[in-house]
Amino acid sequence: MAANHHLPPLRRAAAWAAGLLLVGPTVVTGCRLFGTDAVTPVPQLLALLPWLAVPAGLALLAALPARRPALTVWAGAILAVTLWFTQPYGPDGTPARGPVDGRLRVLAANAHLGDATAGLLALVRRERPDVLFVSECDPACTRALGAHFRYGTQVAAAGSAGSAVLGTVPLTAQPALPGTTLGMPGATVRVGGRDVTLRLAHPMPPLPGGIGLWRHELGLLRDFAAAHGGHPLVLAGDFNATQDHAAFRSVLDAGALHDAARLGGASRTGSWPRGATLPPYAQIDHVLVSADFSVRGVRFLDLPRSDHRALLVDLDLRTRP
Repeated sequence: MAANHHLPPLRRAAAWAAGLLLVGPTVVTGCRLFGTDAVTPVPQLLALLPWLAVPAGLALLAALPARRPALTVWAGAILAVTLWFTQPYGPDGTPARGPVDGRLRVLAANAHLGDATAGLLALVRRERPDVLFVSECDPACTRALGAHFRYGTQVAAAGSAGSAVLGTVPLTAQPALPGTTLGMPGATVRVGGRDVTLRLAHPMPPLPGGIGLWRHELGLLRDFAAAHGGHPLVLAGDFNATQDHAAFRSVLDAGALHDAARLGGASRTGSWPRGATLPPYAQIDHVLVSADFSVRGVRFLDLPRSDHRALLVDLDLRTRP
């Protein structure tokens, strides 16, 4: 764009507008292409990646009247790459094709510092999940939910660190994931004569100045998933990451896990932020399952007084061929 001063004013303005519009999408799609979350503000903008097609498309429209071939190619390429990455990540099915050994209905929810407890209890009574993964649930929240669930394990803490894995079926408690800031309890449940490992996921969010901690805690989940490869596993909760974050994809890949929303045809359904001016635009709430499972159904459900939507998944545990 060094020769822009030779262009007529309107064409020059169009060229500058196109260039400015392309800066953000170019940086973010470049990081996505090379598999890095980089540093602030890239992790935050990666959560918006599908929406970056808007400025990229506007840049293409501005580049055309500017009559700058290089600029037009640049805008077209960034738009194409952005649209390419809107595709769901991973296969649309698991290798589980054998007979159904058992079924499990799971609900993952964020109780928003306990404020959404009453709404979550109503949701539980209506949908009747076998297992509930609930984050930001303080001891009072867990006690209220205990009216429905007979079994469970919790990290008893105030605010965002409180969490629980609760069940209507017997659960064997496992220690919380060590080295994490927020509560990530775990348990084992018997389904169809087989042990299934359950773990709530709730890493710290990628706040400015906290990217290293966010990446570290997703790395702990990645290591946990890798250690349980080959065994039935359900890893669910508020991951504070989308499929466009390399740190989240590493969790999937390390444990050969599948995102239930992807399997259920809802991979780009927004789950956060709920209650804002715009509808939820980022899917950061996930239920990840090992290859022992197939998915019968996925629904994102509004949860009053929470800034997240809840995720309800019906799973079939199958005998591996």
